[in-house]
Amino acid sequence: MAKLRIGVLYDYWWDEDEERVEGERPKKKSPDEDVQEVYEALRTVGHNPVYVRLDGTRESLIELARSQTDLLFNLVESFGGDDSQDTNIGGYLELLDRRFTGAGSSGLYLAQDKTLAKKIFTFHGIHTPYFTTVYRGRLEHSHDIHFPVIVKPAREDGSIGIQFGAVCTSIKELMERIDYIHAEFDSPALIEEYIEGREIYVGVIGNEKPEALPVVELDLSKLPAGTPRIAGSEVKWEEDTQAYKATKPFFPDDLPDETVTKLQETAVQAFTALQLRDYGRIDFRLAGDGTIHVLEVNPNPYLLSSAELAMAAKKSGRSYDALVAGIVDSAMGRYATAG
Repeated sequence: MAKLRIGVLYDYWWDEDEERVEGERPKKKSPDEDVQEVYEALRTVGHNPVYVRLDGTRESLIELARSQTDLLFNLVESFGGDDSQDTNIGGYLELLDRRFTGAGSSGLYLAQDKTLAKKIFTFHGIHTPYFTTVYRGRLEHSHDIHFPVIVKPAREDGSIGIQFGAVCTSIKELMERIDYIHAEFDSPALIEEYIEGREIYVGVIGNEKPEALPVVELDLSKLPAGTPRIAGSEVKWEEDTQAYKATKPFFPDDLPDETVTKLQETAVQAFTALQLRDYGRIDFRLAGDGTIHVLEVNPNPYLLSSAELAMAAKKSGRSYDALVAGIVDSAMGRYATAG
């Protein structure tokens, strides 16, 4: 394997409690744990990694353009804290004609626009819960849906804007939640039929022949009584909450073989339909009657060694280092094929 100079591209911005002087850039600090782990994995497998930081300033964009690398390992989730800008970062890298891992600007855009993604799923025969979208009193699209529903920002990811209160069982709750989405995110509200069932994740890696990894389930059974069984922000990010501490991913052993096969096949279909590249994760709800519902597709999912994608890779026989190296190989293979 040729030794490559790989820029580990990540984002950082001012903390809300930091005092900011006009014209001053955010202070240097250590990258987050997942960024450090990717860096160390690249070094372990023989590459020459360097950190490349975007801090939400024009200066950092100029520095990125001037950086000299064979490949950028794109771990950017936002620009200046705005997570809707990851699509534009992908487009910027494409304008610079830089090689980078993961989804391109088109895949990032399609995955982030949940309404558009669901329309694409429908076109390809990939089942997704019935939904409607509303923006400031205007109905943009609608199936005939029934309560309970879950209300989300149509253009956010990482469970942003999805708390336990997102599940609505009445018109009053629905109107209040729509108002919250509009006020907080200035985004259309995606109103989706709430599917009671199991939270399932399937990772996909590769390009020409994408491979689905083993099925991972998030155990929501120990959530506090009276809370909906959803993987909201309390579960994913609020480490001090009982909800966070009570939910753990695991490998289910009670799923029929045909269900596992269908989940994996559907994951590859969704990965391909939204033009993802190199690696991704597809989130499902498995209803009690066995119906498989695609909830969303995650390009460039969290790469911490303890996260679901790395767990599934390890289950398939790949170490964390091998997973990271494989993503690099997939990306370089794409560019070699493109000429």
